[in-house]
Amino acid sequence: MDDEYAKLIRRMNPPRVVIDNDSCKDATIIQVDSVNKHGVLLEVVQVLTDLNLVIKKAYISSDGGWFMDVFNVIDQDGNKIRDEKIINNIQKTLESDVFFVPSLRGSVGVVPSEECTSIELTGTDRPGLLSEVCAVLADLHCNVVNAEIWTHNSRAAAVVHVTDDSTRCAIEDPKRLLTIKELLCNVLRGNDDLKTAKMTLSPPGVTHRERRLHQIMFADRDYERVEIAQHGRAEDKSSRPHVTVMDCIEKDYTVIIMRSKDRPKLLFDIVCTLTDMQYVVFHGVVHTGRMEAYQEYYIRHVDGVPLSSEAERERVMQCLEAAIERRASEVW
Repeated sequence: MDDEYAKLIRRMNPPRVVIDNDSCKDATIIQVDSVNKHGVLLEVVQVLTDLNLVIKKAYISSDGGWFMDVFNVIDQDGNKIRDEKIINNIQKTLESDVFFVPSLRGSVGVVPSEECTSIELTGTDRPGLLSEVCAVLADLHCNVVNAEIWTHNSRAAAVVHVTDDSTRCAIEDPKRLLTIKELLCNVLRGNDDLKTAKMTLSPPGVTHRERRLHQIMFADRDYERVEIAQHGRAEDKSSRPHVTVMDCIEKDYTVIIMRSKDRPKLLFDIVCTLTDMQYVVFHGVVHTGRMEAYQEYYIRHVDGVPLSSEAERERVMQCLEAAIERRASEVW
């Protein structure tokens, strides 16, 4: 019923995407107007990020029932987006029915994964971990289609897509999957692992892989910083992101201000984390320079209330710091 209502509203108010190469001398401006729903900001940012576009500035406004965002983007070489195929792809994707109607699975970027088995791993970080995982899978006659591992705060999370070495199809035998799980958990479990190593199978219909890695590390509580000096050296806090969370009482928002080193996919990582923590960005400004990125967001919980306690504010700060820091990935 909710999906049918969303389709009706969208037919009455179809999304509009305007791509402008004339108004700004050094960036392409993409303006997206649509009916608002939880997660739509993440969906838009994900599309732009997956096309390897660099978001230099963003202006976010989604108060009330309407979503109006403006993004200044460039390509990887620092140029405006002139490729008509990319421009048409952006327009077609962001204006499509499938994109803006809420999925029954409640996730973004859902892609059927019947051709391979998706394995999710968490454990203690150490050098060469992904190579060890792939070696174990090879010994078990599994073909690694692709794999990505993220590490942060002494923890590691990976999403590995595998097929049977002989059939090149997904592995479905429960006994074989149990063997894979036992052996991989042995690899993931470090000598002084205070947390449990885990291996699970992704459910049918896999969420966007990088979003899933954020979710896995969040569930593993990697944001709880381990205050241990490594190799006799104290942690250098000067290079860490600076996150401030404060109240905006007159407007009934919580304000988040972040300053950090700029890097690819930074906006996606922040919006992904806020969305999965069940917060809604009502207004926001993003500016990136040669070295530093500045982000400012006015948020509330999905139930419409701002952050209500010092403990919740501290947790949000920790989780956003982790989201900025954890994208140290190894891809196979």
